[in-house]
Amino acid sequence: MTRALPTIRAYCEDDLPELRRITVECFEPVSVDRRIEELHGVINGRDWRWRKARHIDADIAAHAEGVWVADPGSGPVGYVSSRVDHDTRIGWIPNLAVLPEWRGIGLGRALLELCCDRLRDAGMEYVRIETLTHNDVGSRLYPSVGFQEVARQIHFVKRLV
Repeated sequence: MTRALPTIRAYCEDDLPELRRITVECFEPVSVDRRIEELHGVINGRDWRWRKARHIDADIAAHAEGVWVADPGSGPVGYVSSRVDHDTRIGWIPNLAVLPEWRGIGLGRALLELCCDRLRDAGMEYVRIETLTHNDVGSRLYPSVGFQEVARQIHFVKRLV
């Protein structure tokens, strides 16, 4: 049975606990924070999940009106977050997450396309998004939506104590 695309709507405060859960579940295989924990263990009594879940908190604090939620009627199953920079006219998509059981129907693409449209409506001339090389989904999806690779970055960590 093929699933229909869920409704994509604006973020509301009641979504936050579920968006945190979605963030942790979706980013587990590709999280920099998880990789740091694999090397160094839990840091300061907070695991990678706690650190990664705070990313959606930061997105909402910075630009709540730029968070869009995929909801089939039973609650969020994915989301995209964005930020605007009116001085440069470059928008940014810091997070995109779709639960595994909702992948493969074009939901990630729909979230990205809607977000790009909203950023264009907000006066942005460009939008940037990033992914890690081991994120196969992002590495395939972003170019297929028209994003061009401009640089690669390597993350390092060093223990200071």
